[in-house]
Amino acid sequence: MHCPFCRYTDSKVIDSRTAEDGTAIRRRRSCPQCNRRFTTIETAALLVVKRSGVTEPFSREKVVGGVRKACQGRPVTEDQIAQLAQRVEEAIRARGLAELPSHEVGLEILGPLRDLDLVAYLRFASVYRAFDSLEDFEAEIAALRRAHTDADAEQAGEPAPVG
Repeated sequence: MHCPFCRYTDSKVIDSRTAEDGTAIRRRRSCPQCNRRFTTIETAALLVVKRSGVTEPFSREKVVGGVRKACQGRPVTEDQIAQLAQRVEEAIRARGLAELPSHEVGLEILGPLRDLDLVAYLRFASVYRAFDSLEDFEAEIAALRRAHTDADAEQAGEPAPVG
């Protein structure tokens, strides 16, 4: 790390602490050449590869924006959206990959969004999966109903319906 004051090529770490919900490390440094102190923030780079092949840094704000649009007019709070975005980012970072396709980000959003609000989930899925017919919506709603029925049966201690 170059000193930002004298450009000396080395520095000494005085203190390290986690920052930004544990996704970054804040380091207090000292330059042995000019004895001035400065702070650095280190984060692990996570890149998203778009369909066009272009890469860009992962943005939790983009996740929040997409989910917010899907939740428009629904009884979902900003705090719930922020928590969903944080869970999505944590799940993606837990994979340990430096790059991942944008498609994977969308898949990671669908599960928590389905648990949060089914209407918002359908809105997001319809755009994400490019629904282009009424049959696409009907198939997704049928799958949601099956999952709901299976979950209800499991809670009641009954075997899940077959078919």
